Amino acid sequence: MNPEIQASDFQVEKLGEPHIPSPMQDECFIDDDDRVLYTTSSRDLQYFFEQGKTPFSFEKAGPRSKIYFDPSKLRCGIVSCGGLCPGINDVVRAIVLSLHHSYGVHTVWGFRYGFEGLAPAYKHEPLELTPKVISDIHQKGGSILSTSRGPQKVEEMVDTLEMMNIGVLFTIGGDGTLRAAEAIVDEINRRGLKVAVVGIPKTIDNDIAYTDLSFGFMSAVSEASRVIYAAHSEATGARNGIGLIKLMGRHSGFIAANAVLANNDVNFCLIPEVPFSLPVFLDVLRERIKQRGHAVILVAEGAGQDLMENTGGTDASGNVRLGDIGTFLRDRIIEYFKKKHIDLVLKYIDPSYTIRSIPSSTYDSAICLLLGHNAVHAAMSGRTCMVVGYWKNYYTHIPIPLAVSHRKQISPDSRLWHDVLVCMGQPENLLKK
Repeated sequence: MNPEIQASDFQVEKLGEPHIPSPMQDECFIDDDDRVLYTTSSRDLQYFFEQGKTPFSFEKAGPRSKIYFDPSKLRCGIVSCGGLCPGINDVVRAIVLSLHHSYGVHTVWGFRYGFEGLAPAYKHEPLELTPKVISDIHQKGGSILSTSRGPQKVEEMVDTLEMMNIGVLFTIGGDGTLRAAEAIVDEINRRGLKVAVVGIPKTIDNDIAYTDLSFGFMSAVSEASRVIYAAHSEATGARNGIGLIKLMGRHSGFIAANAVLANNDVNFCLIPEVPFSLPVFLDVLRERIKQRGHAVILVAEGAGQDLMENTGGTDASGNVRLGDIGTFLRDRIIEYFKKKHIDLVLKYIDPSYTIRSIPSSTYDSAICLLLGHNAVHAAMSGRTCMVVGYWKNYYTHIPIPLAVSHRKQISPDSRLWHDVLVCMGQPENLLKK
């Protein structure tokens, strides 16, 4: 349990007390006192009980019996930011249909190209999102709204919301998007406006804190497992064959680790959280080729950055530009085996953009639907500066400051990483033999 968090960190901001009866009929409404425990560990719970404290908990997501906004007067906006990810269209569709059919909100604007759509200088015309417009978008990859990276002037974005009389802004994105949403909330509060900002977690890396699952992640794992089949076929189809795959994962190796569990033809998995020595790795790889005649290697894009020269640059979102660990490893492996006078057939695969642009899997489609619906329920009840999460099999409300307090990563001591190592037979420590 994180010793730095406090009970107050789980408190969700509200625009005011809701007093309008919900138009939803025959619903199992969620009471505000219905909570989801942050920890279910018996040891952690015992600590709280011994201290006479109430265990930390999240608000449970879902429809409330009273809502804050008058649906007949409400205008909403949706923006999607960052890179493409399976399921964006599913979330947009779920939000629009829930607003329209559950609450009777008929004016929903989609702001194009991320936060650029809220910046007047770009002159992106917003797209009116009606049930007809979004009827079949869930069958397509990409985003009907398109996306972009990079900051915009917060004051100008709030000017746009105010000018268009937007009462709720739904932001679909990851860590950077949530930080921008928090800044927008600060400006809204400074002006004394009654505008709710609710986030839906979009990060294919699954690295947003305090949520077990973000949409697009399971689609990525499923597609990555297909790539592993191809790499394994290539590796076993050649003498001394190696299949090398680079997957997404700037700071967190969840896709790579879960892909190993989904397809245990992988022999080595390299992730950002676990450093490795290149000489040790190459020696272990040579031993694997000597004994078995083939190998499949998965590497997350953020792994091994300490082995390469610093690029010294940042992208439009302010992220440090990573060195290409995939091509780096490919070249070092070929060079190493050539010096050892060992014939080698290496096939390098980078499916990142293929994976990002596919339609969501059926599992992710269900996740997207419920994330979208619960985002609407939260917004209609007047909640703001929050993101919908998924924790211990429940949908929850996470205050944005808590969600961006740190990045979720795999602990080298975790059960997940231990299972991955056992599945592959990879040495626990590639820093030494």
